[in-house]
Amino acid sequence: MTRVKCSQLRGKKPDEIQKQLTELRQELNTLRVGKVTGSGGAQKLGKIRNVRKSIARVLIVRNQTTKEHLRQLYHGKKYKPKDLRQRKTRAIRRLMTPKERSVQLKKIQRRQCAFPKRTFAVKA
Repeated sequence: MTRVKCSQLRGKKPDEIQKQLTELRQELNTLRVGKVTGSGGAQKLGKIRNVRKSIARVLIVRNQTTKEHLRQLYHGKKYKPKDLRQRKTRAIRRLMTPKERSVQLKKIQRRQCAFPKRTFAVKA
């Protein structure tokens, strides 16, 4: 098989991608058997690397498309799987939301009503 390109794979349907993956794995197995038995020449040994890289490309495209479909499915939902949430940093994730920051305790509200902030008129 020739080298697989990711741009060609992105247009394919998931079952076609799966079929191509099984074909590549089958080919890799035959090449490995040929390597052990010694029937494969130097060409086949070089081809093993290309087939392995092609399998990796197929898997990358398959995983990216499934993740993209999941992102579309969970878009706008309140709860998302952890791998679809924004990563950021642990400290940023632990920060309070603006609503949580604006909430005041009853005691503080009473104190502010009883003792409002004083304003002074300045003589010019």
